[in-house]
Amino acid sequence: MTEPLLSIEGLTKAYPGVVANEDVSFDIRAGEVHALLGENGAGKSTLVKMIYGLVKPDSGTMHLHGSPFTPSEPSDARRQGVAMVFQHFSLFDALTVAENVALGMETPPPMRTLAARIREVSETYGLPLDPTRTVGDLSAGERQRVEIIRCLLQEPRLLIMDEPTSVLTPQEVAILFETLRKLTSEGVAILYISHKLEEIRTLCDRATVLRRGRNVGTCDPAQTTAQAMAEMMVGSAFATPARRDTSPGKARLTLDALSVRAPSAFGTSLKDVSLTLHAGEILGIGGVAGNGQDELLAALSGELPVPQGALRLDDTPIGRLPPQARRDLGLFAAPEERLGHAAAPEMSLTENTLLTGATKQNLSNRGFLHWPRAQGFAEKVIAAFDVRTPGPNTAVRALSGGNLQKFVIGREMAHDPEVLIVNQPTWGVDAAAAAFIRQALMDLAAKGAAILVISQDLDELMQISDRFAALNAGCLSDIHPTAALTTEQVGLMMGGAHDMEVAHV
Repeated sequence: MTEPLLSIEGLTKAYPGVVANEDVSFDIRAGEVHALLGENGAGKSTLVKMIYGLVKPDSGTMHLHGSPFTPSEPSDARRQGVAMVFQHFSLFDALTVAENVALGMETPPPMRTLAARIREVSETYGLPLDPTRTVGDLSAGERQRVEIIRCLLQEPRLLIMDEPTSVLTPQEVAILFETLRKLTSEGVAILYISHKLEEIRTLCDRATVLRRGRNVGTCDPAQTTAQAMAEMMVGSAFATPARRDTSPGKARLTLDALSVRAPSAFGTSLKDVSLTLHAGEILGIGGVAGNGQDELLAALSGELPVPQGALRLDDTPIGRLPPQARRDLGLFAAPEERLGHAAAPEMSLTENTLLTGATKQNLSNRGFLHWPRAQGFAEKVIAAFDVRTPGPNTAVRALSGGNLQKFVIGREMAHDPEVLIVNQPTWGVDAAAAAFIRQALMDLAAKGAAILVISQDLDELMQISDRFAALNAGCLSDIHPTAALTTEQVGLMMGGAHDMEVAHV
């Protein structure tokens, strides 16, 4: 058995009112990919921050190469051979690849030397990059390469990766895995954080599971089912979502060559997007982040006006109708950004129910709010979707990300919408909550609702959608029955491929 590269003994970190990590112990060996699993709030982020020198533990010890390891800041951790690729990129769009890499170095070499080194390392590890390209012109996958190469230039012995495949196509995931295997063959240890359990089973040698700040066990992912790992994470069994057989009904929502200019210079304009959404079906829209998903939801919800003939609800043109008028007609939407977009942070849960339910739930009359009715509706959502909160008068900003997610999705679904558009429905929630939300979406479709789900989680879309399409650079692929698609075909669609041969089912 290989000696541990990093040993963690009894790490504890507490904040006012919460213990983030409690007596956590485990080790990471040289040359292995070690998964760190746990749901939102389990303590993963705090733990890796202690390893990377961003947070100081209250108690416990760490040893790197057998010597005490107490990084006082990230630069200290990097000097000792620890590097980290964060989930959210820290890159400047207006700068080149080489300039962004230089910003992350203590003493960068001359730009020509650095550019040559970037080319050499990127080609060695199968992640080719042009150091002269402007980052703003790169795809999400290419931007991640910049972050990885920036770390590899430090020649780390331990590489921490946080949700590294969340912005990648299946083909890009395969390339990344080859790179990680090459690194481990050279003795580099990788601490791999991901919620994609099948990826964990494919890639990782061991997995340590955190629950409520404590280490509840280490397992061999290849010998453990995804369901078993998910149940270790949440501490209980839960049912896998099951779809009821239904036949799609009449067309409810129709997009006809919809083109919309992005409101932001860094957004993605929609180009000739056409689709028909039927009653009783779930249409899944996949794609790497930043390919027009936010703009599509905004155009459908009414936040972005569109040409009058390009969008119809049943036979009614709705392209110029504002969001409330569309809700009055039965079309509801839940955007990806929950805090500040879908919910007002300083308002209570009760007050936030009024944002989309004032008319549908009869929560106001001639401008006067019916407070008991609004509070009752908030309590209904809290109970139905297991939102962990002291009560309906709690401010939204006090909720964890996962609980806010459940509240926003639950609020829109509680209106019994005829058409529901939702972006990233299970982002940030635990496995049991994700299964519950997916089942609720399928149950809503079985009752006749037309549902469009925009998601970066391909496993989610493959599980719940009847038909699938992909957004790439603001263009929508052809729509195919989900059951007829392979993972390779989905990846090609996400990459912009057209005219594929797809089996009929």
